[in-house]
Formats: sequence, C-alpha cells, structure tokens
Amino acid sequence: MHLIMTQRPDVVIIGLGAMGSAALYKLAKLGVRPTGIDRFHPPHSFGSSHGETRITRQAIGEGEHYVPFLLRTHEIWRELEGETGQRLMLANGGLILTRPEPQTGGRPGFVQATINAARKYGIAHEVLDAGEVSVRFPQLRLQGNEIAYYEPGAGTVFPEMCISAELDMSRKLGADIRLGQTVLGIEQVGQSVVVTTDKEKFTAGTAIVCAGPWVPELMGGEFKRHLTLHRQVLHWFPASRPADYDPQRFPVFIWKHGNAPHGTFYGFPRISGDEIKLAQETYVNPVDTLASINREVEPGESDLMFEAHVRGRLNDIVPKTTRSAVCLYTVTPDDHFLIDRHPTQDKIIVVSACSGHGFKHSAAIGEAVAELAITGGSGINLSPFSVSRLSEPNPTSVHRI
Repeated sequence: MHLIMTQRPDVVIIGLGAMGSAALYKLAKLGVRPTGIDRFHPPHSFGSSHGETRITRQAIGEGEHYVPFLLRTHEIWRELEGETGQRLMLANGGLILTRPEPQTGGRPGFVQATINAARKYGIAHEVLDAGEVSVRFPQLRLQGNEIAYYEPGAGTVFPEMCISAELDMSRKLGADIRLGQTVLGIEQVGQSVVVTTDKEKFTAGTAIVCAGPWVPELMGGEFKRHLTLHRQVLHWFPASRPADYDPQRFPVFIWKHGNAPHGTFYGFPRISGDEIKLAQETYVNPVDTLASINREVEPGESDLMFEAHVRGRLNDIVPKTTRSAVCLYTVTPDDHFLIDRHPTQDKIIVVSACSGHGFKHSAAIGEAVAELAITGGSGINLSPFSVSRLSEPNPTSVHRI
C-alpha cells in the first residue's frame, strides 16, 4: 500500500455522520484547521444518520441533562437555515402517548419525566387525556385510558439535509474533507495523534472519533466490550387520506401501547408523496458484527410492523409499504451517550454510542466536542457521558419508550 505523505491538520474527525459533520462545522467556524474523513460519501445510508426524518423534542424524558443539548441544537439548526437557505427542521408538534405509568425504582415513567423536564426548563407543553387527544388528532384511535404529553416546539428534523448543510458550510469555512477513505489505525504518539487510512496518513493535535457503529471495531478494548449494535427497520406506509397526515394536522409521535420490548412505535407526518414513516425500536437480538448485518428488509417485517402497531391505532393507513430501510443503533449498557476522551490516549476523543436517541442533540454535541478539543472544556456538562461508567456494574437504563 502506497500512502501519500503525512498531512498535518489541527484536528482530525473520523466519521462525518450526525456528530462528525456537526463537530467539523463548529471547528471550522472557530477558525481551526480540521480534516474530516469518511469511508463513504455522507450523507449515506450505511450507518445511523439517514431515513429522511428524525423526531426532535425539547423536553427529554431520557434525562434532564440532555435538555441543554437539545435547546442549543435547535438554535444552531436555525442559524444554519439562515446561512444556507435550507429548511432543516419543521416544528409541527410532538406527542408522546402512554397508558398510566407506574414508577420504576422510585423513578417517574417516561411521560412524567418528560413533563418534569419541561417544567424545569420552562418548555411550552400540554398534558392531555385520551379525549383531548382524540379531538385534536382524530387520525389516532385510542383505548381511552391514555395520557399524553404534547409539545408544540417539537417536530421533524431532516438528517440528510442537516449533514449536507454542515459539510457544505465546513468546506466554505476552510475545512478539508476526505471521502472514500477507510481509517485503518488511530494511535497517540506523544502529544499528537497519527491517523492512518488506506490512502493517507495524518498527524494532528487531536482526533475525534465519530464513527458510530464502526467504533467497536475501530477502537477495540472498552468500546468493543461494552457497545452493542442493533438493527432497526424503517417503514413507509401510504395513507388513503393523505391530507389528514399533513404536518399542519399531524404531529410526530411516540406511542407506548404495550409492554417492552415490542409495545412502542413512533411516526411522522406526511413529508412527501402520500406516505408516512413509521418504526419501532428493537433491542432483543444484538448484531455480532457489521459484516453480519442484513441490510435488506424482508416483506414479513413490514407486515409484522403493521399488525403489531398500526392496525387499529392509525386511521386510513394502507397495510402495504411503499419502501423500507435499515439503520443501525450503537448502544451503551445504560442507553446514555458516550462523549469522552479515550481512557489511555487523552488526545483521542470518542463521540458515539448515542443509543438511538442522538440525532436531535447532534449540533450541540458537535459544538461541545469542538470546544473540548480546542479549550479542554465545554459549555455543556459532559460528565454523565464518561467512558469509565461503561465498566460499572448494573447500570441504570434510561426509559425505554
């Protein structure tokens, strides 16, 4: 293998998905000389940052310490919209539905934790009963004992558009982006980091690893032992009355109608065509390796999705999908994020394992990691996301909903 001579950026970012593109953009905006590397050409469909839409919400039931990320991310996306003229986010409202929730180990249920976070941070919201939800959103067919959290500032974010906007602005600000290169090794040598790809070698002051499902293989050690990969399937079903699912009439939603692991699904309004996107989260069978992942969706998977979740709950949805897709979650033992310096190589920062709820925080995480790389600190507290906690016995999982 013939390598091009060593390049010397200030910071190298490995992986240009949700977190990597955001960090690259913020580093470039700070006047730093960053290089971003990706084995594909992002935005792409091989990792965790695709699928046309993601839910964004401001009050976070997974933990109140996430709320500052979310609030700052919305600010950054609005700034990016002004810089690029592109629509990155649609505040069409968000609804979280559940049956009455018991406390678990003294902790409130997911909806109540979301309400508590909204109250603490002054986030506009309403708490609705089943009757109120049915009047406002007749597309939903409820049992009658549901409770709901409704947030008008929640809505839909467009992941591919966000990544493209961040990469485009990074280029304009002077960032160096190297695509189609596979990273083969990352090693700290003294106070520098050497990153070797199949085409080049880079020596930088800091490396930020944002490689998502590739982190366990790339970093090994603690990361390979404690991070698991989970295959998720996205489904697009047609609506026979598509105007009823327009964003002006229909929110994003998360609906817990049964017990884990198969009692929750989520969905979006109609963004284009006559279809709406629906999905569930599954954590039953982790994937051993990236190479073993089935990236094709079997017809029976969409049929099962419809029968288990959609039938009898969403009105006027046709049971035959128009398309489907696979994405990957990289999950920690407690479902919280991983944002920290490598335990033995302090010039390497690892940002990954967002456990399926990371994209809506990504712009602020990118900013925080850029600050960490340049100044050694961050305006947002990163201590809950340490590497060391991965080895703690019996971690407390965030709410599954």
